[in-house]
Amino acid sequence: MPVKRRARAKGQAMTYLKRKTYEKLLEPLQRELAEMARWVQESGTKLLVIFEGRDTAGKGGAIRAVADRLNPRQCRVVALSKPSEREAGQWYFQRYVPHLPAKGEIVLFDRSWYNRAGVERVMGFCTKQDVADFFRSAPGFEKQLVDSGIHLVKYWLCCDQEEQEKRFAERLEDPLKRWKLSPIDHEARKHYADYTKAREEMLRATHGRHTPWTLVDFNDQRRGRLTLVADLLRRLPVKRRPVAKPDYPPLKGKPRKECYAVLEPIPDFPLPKD
Repeated sequence: MPVKRRARAKGQAMTYLKRKTYEKLLEPLQRELAEMARWVQESGTKLLVIFEGRDTAGKGGAIRAVADRLNPRQCRVVALSKPSEREAGQWYFQRYVPHLPAKGEIVLFDRSWYNRAGVERVMGFCTKQDVADFFRSAPGFEKQLVDSGIHLVKYWLCCDQEEQEKRFAERLEDPLKRWKLSPIDHEARKHYADYTKAREEMLRATHGRHTPWTLVDFNDQRRGRLTLVADLLRRLPVKRRPVAKPDYPPLKGKPRKECYAVLEPIPDFPLPKD
């Protein structure tokens, strides 16, 4: 089964989508996402979306594009940290299971069990036998998820090394983004080709009819987000129907002012003088 790819044609020049155009195109998609979330809740669907990809590819931004306008009580983002000593001694998939969606829920995994096929393998955090066991177990584990009623969608975000280097440099220069850099990121820069090789073997082992992968070009992150969101909406059998506007009667009486008996709020932030 061929891997679905959403990418530029070979040799096509990169043109970055402007923010204003991006926001204009994203708004109707987010309206559709709101309809999708309502359908998930009403139909009792269990939706699980996995976001994997290159370092700096834009997984966080893509997840925000999906989740920003949805109810956080229904749509959860799962981004697990390094496994504890106890978790390292568990069945490999065990620590992910408690985060799977129940009926009516949407769960977005910012990286997942595919760490084993990517960073753990390339950076030497697991053995060759661990990787072989993972490739043997992952398809069966995911089929069990699908058979249990979970709608599983897997995305891998792609970007060229030149683009990756620009984003690493941007994170280094921006104090508000510097937290995204780690010693692992610094070391991973040497292994771009190794990650490519690991990804291709992962795709051969875990891409199938029940749980296919979709690769999305994220050299232009804004265009990539739009592509991913549109693809996600296309693959869900959402039954759209008009929603009646709820009755919202006017307030009776004169609106009250806020009052304080014990503590006063802090003063407004001082604005600079013109």
